[in-house]
Amino acid sequence: MSDFLNAPEAASPAPHSPGVPVRHTRAKGEPRFPDGPKADPAGSHFERRIRSFQPRRSRVTAGQADALQRLWPKWGLDIDGQRVIDLAELFGNDRPVVLEIGFGMGEATAQMAAGDPDTNILAVDVHTPGQGNLLGLAERNGLSNVRVANGDAIILLREMLRPDALDGLRVYFPDPWPKKRHHKRRLIQPEFLTLAATRLRPGAILHCATDWEPYAEQMLDVLTAHPDYENTQPDGGFSPRPAFRPLTRFEGQGLDKGHVVNDLLFRRVPHRTAEQDR
Repeated sequence: MSDFLNAPEAASPAPHSPGVPVRHTRAKGEPRFPDGPKADPAGSHFERRIRSFQPRRSRVTAGQADALQRLWPKWGLDIDGQRVIDLAELFGNDRPVVLEIGFGMGEATAQMAAGDPDTNILAVDVHTPGQGNLLGLAERNGLSNVRVANGDAIILLREMLRPDALDGLRVYFPDPWPKKRHHKRRLIQPEFLTLAATRLRPGAILHCATDWEPYAEQMLDVLTAHPDYENTQPDGGFSPRPAFRPLTRFEGQGLDKGHVVNDLLFRRVPHRTAEQDR
């Protein structure tokens, strides 16, 4: 990834145009964005495990770097796992909160935030250019209902959110890990669903979407079998794409290639009582 830092005072930085990648030199050990997201916020505080994501190495544009530096202290959250966060304090209100895991460049997230200003979106990703892009979109469009989180969503769910804190969970186009030996890296697994259920209030919607049909079938199987969720579709199958989920550029490219996109909307069922568990 490109490194960004103010040039030394003696040097005159070359002018650049917004949207054009820039590269500067930074001293060894100096943080990439002093006021922005940390490279590894959780560090070695938690056990190593198989992760469902891998950081993508790509350049950060000047505009994205500027947004990260200016807006991260206001709208950013590093997932360090060291505290339980108060979502009402984070957003400055007590409106419903939806967690989005993996937002790419953030265009769809920004559209959904604009279309539903009474719902707060906590958007998680590890892709630095996307984090900067979403922060910039939020500022330009006056989206005060977006917060950007940096790091591992599992640590966020397990260590930093209270029970029943979320009114929804969105996982759009997660890495399908198509090779059979990598299937264990897929996010939508029974263990993840159990963890997510502890943070979703009863009635909250878990919404997944994928253009990888074998993964869609696996998602449908594990969600259908999980006792904490019920399909919103009476026939028990896939759901039509809801109007609130924008058709993204990535999705459009896949459709042009003949990919089939499947949506799954499952509802968190009411908590079981002690008598029901007997």
